[in-house]
Formats: sequence, C-alpha cells, structure tokens
Amino acid sequence: MNDDAMDLRARNSQATREAISHAALRLAIEQGPHGLALVRVHDIATAAGVSPRTYNNYFSSRAEAICAFQADQSRRVGQALRSRPADEPLDQAVIAAVIELYTNPEPDRAGLSMIMSTPELEGEALKAFSMAEGPLAEAIATRTGTERDLFPAVMAAAIAGAIRVAGRRWLEPGNPEPFAAILRHALSCVFP
Repeated sequence: MNDDAMDLRARNSQATREAISHAALRLAIEQGPHGLALVRVHDIATAAGVSPRTYNNYFSSRAEAICAFQADQSRRVGQALRSRPADEPLDQAVIAAVIELYTNPEPDRAGLSMIMSTPELEGEALKAFSMAEGPLAEAIATRTGTERDLFPAVMAAAIAGAIRVAGRRWLEPGNPEPFAAILRHALSCVFP
C-alpha cells in the first residue's frame, strides 16, 4: 500500500472517529444534565452515520466517545510544542503552542461544561490529560536537553493542570474573559 493510500485511510479513520465523538457529545448535551445515562450506542452510531459495530471499533464506552476530541487534542500538545521554533524560549513556545491548540477554535462551552460537571466524563478527560503528559514531557526534554531529569515530566504535569484549571475558570458563571486570556494567565503561573 502506498503512502497516499495510507494517508487517506488514516484521514478517513480520523474523520469517522470525530463524527462519532461529535455525535456522542451533541446527543449527551441535548439530553441535559443526566444526558450520559440516556444516550445509547445505537443512537450515537445512527447520528454519526455508522453502524454500532463501527462505533465499537473506535470506542469502548460512551464517556470515551464524548471525550475523544479533548483526548485527541491533548495528545497533540507535544507535537504542537515540537513545531515551535527551536530557538524560542521554553515558556514562550509552550504558551504559544498550547494557546494555538486549545483556542483555535475556542472550546465548545456546553460540551466542556458537561464534561467537567459529569464525574464519569471528567474522569475520562483526566485520563486523556494524563496520557498527553508523556509526549509533552518528551518534547520538553528534547527542547531543553534534560532527558534524564524530572523537569520535563513535572513541567508536563503542571502544564496539563494549568489547562484544566483554565477550563474550570472559563466555565465559571458570569466570567466574560475569552478562553485564550484565561489559558495564557494559567500557563504564566507555571512559568513565573
């Protein structure tokens, strides 16, 4: 199989994954505060235009499907940092990479609110952030030359924590600030 065919297959697979995830989140939001318990796999598959079997090939739970976008985004943090100019200071590179990744486009407020207010979904989102720490720590280690040090892992955990805290702050009732401003402020706490 040539590279173009593999790329097409990967893009189609990612598009299917995203369609299922968006359908799952939309259906859960439509059902209200207890929406997760009311959404069935068959409903998600139908809304995404796939079979329940296809759904099961991508996700093992509704919570995983609903949080897939956040999980995929979190996994790309290390890659986003690697794409920054090599001579850019670490704090500037991290802040620019994270803000670009998490605010373009701005998060779906209703979706993020549902995830952060539903224990099962919040647990799934925390798992996604934890899985992202490894690739981010590797990118930090490469950038700083600290492969055998605790610094990259601790920094990656602090960055993931800052992103979560920024999300919670952004969702507070009456908060008029754009997510990018809150995220920048939270990340600046990691790099005093």
